[in-house]
Amino acid sequence: MEKLVELYREWCGKEPVVERLQGSGSNRQYFRLTNNEWQSVIGVVGTNKDENEAFLHLTKHFASCQLPVPTILAVSSDHIRYLQTDLGNTSLYDAIASGRKGGGQYTTEEHQLLAETIRQLPNMQMHGAKGLDFSYCYPQEEFNEESVFFDLNYFKYCFLKATGLEFNEVELEADFRKFAKDLTEEKCDSFMYRDFQARNVMLDDEGKPHFIDYQGGRRGPFYYDVASFLWQASAKYPHKLRRELVKEYYEALGDYIEQPTKRHFVNRLCLFVLFRTLQVLGAYGFRGYFEKKKYFIDSIPAAIQNLHELLKLDCFHYPYMMEVLRQLTELACFSQVEQVAMLSKYDGKGPLVVRIFSFSYKKGIPEDGSGNGGGYVFDCRSTHNPGRYEPYKNLTGLDEPVIRFLEDDGEILAFLESIYKLADAHVARYIERGFTSLMFSFGCTGGQHRSVYSAQHLAEHIHEKFGIEVRICHREQGIEKVLL
Repeated sequence: MEKLVELYREWCGKEPVVERLQGSGSNRQYFRLTNNEWQSVIGVVGTNKDENEAFLHLTKHFASCQLPVPTILAVSSDHIRYLQTDLGNTSLYDAIASGRKGGGQYTTEEHQLLAETIRQLPNMQMHGAKGLDFSYCYPQEEFNEESVFFDLNYFKYCFLKATGLEFNEVELEADFRKFAKDLTEEKCDSFMYRDFQARNVMLDDEGKPHFIDYQGGRRGPFYYDVASFLWQASAKYPHKLRRELVKEYYEALGDYIEQPTKRHFVNRLCLFVLFRTLQVLGAYGFRGYFEKKKYFIDSIPAAIQNLHELLKLDCFHYPYMMEVLRQLTELACFSQVEQVAMLSKYDGKGPLVVRIFSFSYKKGIPEDGSGNGGGYVFDCRSTHNPGRYEPYKNLTGLDEPVIRFLEDDGEILAFLESIYKLADAHVARYIERGFTSLMFSFGCTGGQHRSVYSAQHLAEHIHEKFGIEVRICHREQGIEKVLL
């Protein structure tokens, strides 16, 4: 956060008041920065440089097309932090809260907000795609069969298998292949927002929609975003409202392209509603069953109900997949889902606390006060040592010049990449089993540069991903910190 404040000072020459904003589903952190002379701006700290660069490129392009997106004000040299215009505090999700909480009883005003938003979507998709260099899109530039298979397998392994439902994987995979082929057979040159939902629409003082968080977008079919927006599980849009909003979108689409026939449009949209529903269940399964996040477990029944209503259409030509999905939505399977959700809740003696040390091998490996034997110990000495060079000798792995040295060199990043995978699996399993203590230690020659960098980054990674308490001890530097 300190580096973000520094970027703000460079941009306007003032000292800001900083307010941390509620995070999204990603690892990005958001802050509101203000001072007495300037309007507030939003500061963003992202952990993924490629994702940040995708957002920055898309935003500059969309702004040149005069689309309703934030303006980029300043960017750090490493593209990890940036400042953008503040679009206010009111999202569409907040503005339609009463209808959502009322079980789908949306007011006329809420209906109008939804209609205005979805009428703007073709502008973003079609106008925004003109002249756009899709090679900047992250993690891929186009919606294709590979990405479809990824999401279908995500659903299979993170949700379907977790319910305990028996099924034939070979037959299901065969229908998955047909489904993926059908989803990708119609090529589109539109921009697929991919995460078009009420939380990612901000309303200005006049109630006009502005769009954020499109960094996962790519070239792809426009049906996907309509399905994502109108079949969002928690929104509980009634059938009549959905039909009206689909009509609003279809009519607005005619301002940008020659519309497909209504029959073709509806048939294609149904395919993407089914795909998006399975994709959402996969995400809920992973976030709920494996990461133990209650919000996602609580969201599963609404998504299952969406699937149940969708299967009544009887318009899909994937017989075995449909049979499995029908079984999933039957009453007995609802009980199974509920049981899995119950088992997913933490029932140990206390929350897991992860302790992470940096140390010098010359002074010995840190002792484990918990009595568990010390956990993992990683040797950083195989990586390039900045301590060999005079400019870095009096600095540590917490200082920016050392961080830049290590990351530009790249060896430490490859080293940590494999450790993150190991640590993620271990932490998830410890949470599942109700254990309360886990320890990681990183050693190098002096316990000053590489080990400090590695310990700090693993601590921040675990804290961001799992939201649990992480205690950091840089032993040779006399630094201790707790991430609550």
